[in-house]
Amino acid sequence: MKTKKKYDPTVKNKGRRRNLTLKITNKKYNELLKKRRTRKKMSSKEKRLLDDALYMKYCKCVAKLAYGKKIGAKAYPICMNSIYKNRKLKPPKNASRRCNNIFNKNI
Repeated sequence: MKTKKKYDPTVKNKGRRRNLTLKITNKKYNELLKKRRTRKKMSSKEKRLLDDALYMKYCKCVAKLAYGKKIGAKAYPICMNSIYKNRKLKPPKNASRRCNNIFNKNI
């Protein structure tokens, strides 16, 4: 019997790279964040949408800070705090290493 793998936004699917554009509106994003913070029941599709949106925001932040303003390695903890830690959410493993593999570098 096969077990279903847990969804991980940092794992690259086969095929082309993804763009750094959110697939949900800001209103929907804020609703999903509120649901997760209050630990209300979320469907698997809602969880996947929120995980993708958070990860895209993290990669976008790293790309802007690390490559744009020459902050360098300081960009990773700054973005991790602003996206995940301040919202009291658990970040995915090896999040910063996989940004370049999954997304286009064009912002």
